[in-house]
Amino acid sequence: MADLRINLAGIQSPNPFWLASAPPTNSGYQVQRAFEAGWGGAVWKTLGEPILNVSSRFAATSFNGQRVAGFNNIELITDRPLATNLKEMDETKKRFPDHAIIASLMVEPKQEKWHEIVKRVEDVGIDGLELNFGCPHGMAERGMGAASGQVPELVEKQTYWVKEVAKTPVIVKLTPNITDITATAEAAVKGGADAISMINTINSLMGVDLDTWHTIPHVRGKGAHGGYCGPAVKPIALNMVGECSRNPHINVPISGIGGISNWQDATEFLLMGAAGVQVCTAAMHHGFRIVEDMIDGLNNYLDDKGILSVMDIVGKSVSRYSDWGDLDLNYKIVAEINNDKCIHCNKCYIACEDTSHQAIDLYHDATGLSQLRVREEDCVGCNLCSIVCPEEGAITMKEVEHTLPSMTWNERQECLKAFSTTAEIIGG
Repeated sequence: MADLRINLAGIQSPNPFWLASAPPTNSGYQVQRAFEAGWGGAVWKTLGEPILNVSSRFAATSFNGQRVAGFNNIELITDRPLATNLKEMDETKKRFPDHAIIASLMVEPKQEKWHEIVKRVEDVGIDGLELNFGCPHGMAERGMGAASGQVPELVEKQTYWVKEVAKTPVIVKLTPNITDITATAEAAVKGGADAISMINTINSLMGVDLDTWHTIPHVRGKGAHGGYCGPAVKPIALNMVGECSRNPHINVPISGIGGISNWQDATEFLLMGAAGVQVCTAAMHHGFRIVEDMIDGLNNYLDDKGILSVMDIVGKSVSRYSDWGDLDLNYKIVAEINNDKCIHCNKCYIACEDTSHQAIDLYHDATGLSQLRVREEDCVGCNLCSIVCPEEGAITMKEVEHTLPSMTWNERQECLKAFSTTAEIIGG
């Protein structure tokens, strides 16, 4: 059995699965239940000046039979007194000394406010701090959360203020509601962050009720944008983790967040550079016990690969993540249709004929049965036919034998530039 223990910026945890700061970590009762279920750590629901929440506050979108494909909330930080949270954090840490307890914090962008809350929270023996610079609604309107997280200078300054007094590792949680997340990640590192976490929720409006015309959710007929999370945001989160992992100026550990629902999702984040992961929506959908399958699945995966420690796979795919200009223009794949497995729905033919490159022929064999054939010379290897095909294994993408040497767009431009320069010299 592989070693699932992680060390994220000095924070020890029995496994890489943490609960993110959210409703599941609102109280000591919940966090203790989570630890009993097997979670390695928990980021406590964000602490600060207690607020007033509204009702209703959650909404979800389902897709193609999958419930909660995306999740939206307009809930704010803790609505319980700081003293109550600290008392429960202290009790939970004493009962579960080997599990990681991280305090998520949010206050006004004032040095004295940060110093005060950091000192009070660290007195109860937590393992680390997470600065919430990502909440996109409610708190942002008060100058906190994403309002700070969208300004690199404020991220750097507030991180520095926290580091002035903090005795435990400081994680900075970043907002995805920004053009380039590496800008704020670099600012956090400049401010002294020991680690970063991403992503927080994405600005969203879940929908509009076509009967009442109310937004979803609504509060007495009024709505507001909320934070989007769940499986639908995973590709966005994975990209942002990858962008930060391959940036040489962001040389701190990453806690990956965003649409992680199972061990496979978690493993993808680890491979893209996350040293641990945080989960929220999946736990809200299925309960704390989902971590058992996550632990078993990751263990089995590592055992099958002959890998002794989960830390050994962190970042292993980062070197394979690049820019479009570095991709080989001469590499080619084409579709191959297995007519024995084909169910003759013709979705691949329609998709290719209507919206791609008209590279699939539809014909009838001697028995009158419809058959499909790919014209390889016209196929561009876009993958669309294999994506829309409902039958596993009916369409595969195969690599075409190389006839040309590798050539990227950047290399091509360099060659053209060199050729132009040479031509100028000769002609001059």
